[in-house]
Amino acid sequence: MMAPSLLMLGSCFTTEVGQRLATDGIDVCINPTGNVYNPLSAAKTLANLAEGRRYSEDELIEVQGLWRSLDHHTRLAAPTRAEAIEKINRSMETGGEALRRATHVIITFGTAYVFERHGEVVCNCHKLPDREFVRRRLTIDEIVRVWQPLIDRFSDKRFIFTVSPIRHKADGLHGNQLSKATLLLAIDTFRGAEYFPAYEILIDELRDYKFYAADQVHPSEEAVAIIHQRFSPTL
Repeated sequence: MMAPSLLMLGSCFTTEVGQRLATDGIDVCINPTGNVYNPLSAAKTLANLAEGRRYSEDELIEVQGLWRSLDHHTRLAAPTRAEAIEKINRSMETGGEALRRATHVIITFGTAYVFERHGEVVCNCHKLPDREFVRRRLTIDEIVRVWQPLIDRFSDKRFIFTVSPIRHKADGLHGNQLSKATLLLAIDTFRGAEYFPAYEILIDELRDYKFYAADQVHPSEEAVAIIHQRFSPTL
């Protein structure tokens, strides 16, 4: 059997589990362009990696003395346009190569809420003023409409979706539940993809706050270890 090669995209929960898989000796590329929290930005990232998308300097914006891309995480920002573009396009090359060799594409959705600027969903707001964005919750149909063609396009790879168990308390507890429910229902609609219940393991099985970090939002090291142990045999 071929050894698995993983491309993992999604929220910071992806990073935590992915790092443990890398320690196990698995070939894994984790968020090459930085953390991605919403389904539309994750889909755009995957499509751009597949197409070998390269960014240009005129697509960058300057915020607090650093040049940035609204499609990429803050860690790819830099003091000059040239440095930022070099970092961004290098990350795209890394991710594109990881996608080409991947046997598995593992996606963790964090939230169904998105920020739109000039009608486009952004991956990262980079602390720009709130007035520049429209914030809304995606519908199930919107998520399925962008993801099903990607799943079909890469039918030679195993797609495994998860939902981050990290609560977005800024949405309010009810708003967070609506967001997570939207993500779960969308994934349940996908054809040709699998679901791993990281959300249910923490929220329903572990439950106790001893399995949470001090902020009572993020999972503790022990909880991440348990989820990692449950996930590894599925590869």
